[in-house]
Amino acid sequence: MSTHLPHVISNEAHRARLKELAKEGPTGWDKAWKEQVTPWDAGQVQPPLRDLIQSGELDLPKSGKALVPGCGRGYDAIFIASSLGLDTLGVDISQTAVDAANELLASSPPTSGKASFEIVDFFTFSVPETEKFDLVYDYTFFVAILPTMRPDWARQMTGLVKPGGYLITLVFPLHQTDSGPPFPVEPSHYEELLSSDWDRVHNKVPEHGLPSHVGRQQMVVWKRRS
Repeated sequence: MSTHLPHVISNEAHRARLKELAKEGPTGWDKAWKEQVTPWDAGQVQPPLRDLIQSGELDLPKSGKALVPGCGRGYDAIFIASSLGLDTLGVDISQTAVDAANELLASSPPTSGKASFEIVDFFTFSVPETEKFDLVYDYTFFVAILPTMRPDWARQMTGLVKPGGYLITLVFPLHQTDSGPPFPVEPSHYEELLSSDWDRVHNKVPEHGLPSHVGRQQMVVWKRRS
């Protein structure tokens, strides 16, 4: 499953096909990659993530480990490894996506932190206490999953991130009325799930973004309570 769910799907045939494939679970998402029904593949790092990290507004970790669930082709994971120096693991349930991410990594400049990609089911993923993550980045992975799975998403995030660690959520697409995926989402949906274990430390409408994202995205960052 890719972190990058559809920006705008102008081709209705592709949109219909994607909905069919999503119902198949892991197999369906891999078929989407094989059939190149991947409108979420932006071809670049998401501008709000780049702006957040380069601004230095938050004291984000400069050493340790990062996780990007539903990494897709891996643009954002590679950028985190390069810009923050974190050993960054991108995970996806699609072998084709992971292969594409490794191809991109091989053609990218060296990163200051190690970037790697693996096939992993986020919901069964676990790490020892000493290997928990300092930072996790979620861009539309949240809206790719069924809404009934969102409490499990929150439990996993809390379990995988060390106390004091960060969860960066680029909330998109706001004002979604379709039945999904992507499923409808608002910042309050995250608040309901995370407020008992996390503090919200950043909440802004990004100044920059892809043209199709204008007015439909919000950057919210959470810090795990100690």
